[in-house]
Amino acid sequence: MIVKEWCMYCGECAGVCPRALIEVRETSLIFNEEGCKDCRICVSVCPINALDKED
Repeated sequence: MIVKEWCMYCGECAGVCPRALIEVRETSLIFNEEGCKDCRICVSVCPINALDKED
């Protein structure tokens, strides 16, 4: 899950996704959850914890 109110669109998560499932635009983040293998690398690099894959 992306906490959109917190996201700064810095691109850290997109830069580390091994499956290239995250696209950062100027004011939005697009995440392809269907292809996600839950490696949580994106979660670990987010500087403000705007990503949380826990359900």
